[in-house]
Amino acid sequence: MIRKQEITTFEFPDNAVIWDVRDAAAYAEGHLKGAINQPINDLDINVLTQVNTDQPIYILCGGGSKASRAAEKLEDFDSSREYVVLMGGTRAAKEAGLPIEQN
Repeated sequence: MIRKQEITTFEFPDNAVIWDVRDAAAYAEGHLKGAINQPINDLDINVLTQVNTDQPIYILCGGGSKASRAAEKLEDFDSSREYVVLMGGTRAAKEAGLPIEQN
């Protein structure tokens, strides 16, 4: 199941699995604190097996369009999981003052 949530109103649960699906260069420039870089082109069934099936996967990108495509791709691999697209992405998070990291 795919659902959407505005990133600016989202309350991050403890131990949330947050995937930033941008490429490594964009991720390094600035990403939401706690997000793991999981580029959309690298998403496959093996990546999904690293997350417990009962744990939602929160997905974001720079602005929102790539995250939606990533969620659809993941749902094709396993439609029994919950995928949450964080609308607005990293740009909206930064504008809202959410913690952003760089590496």
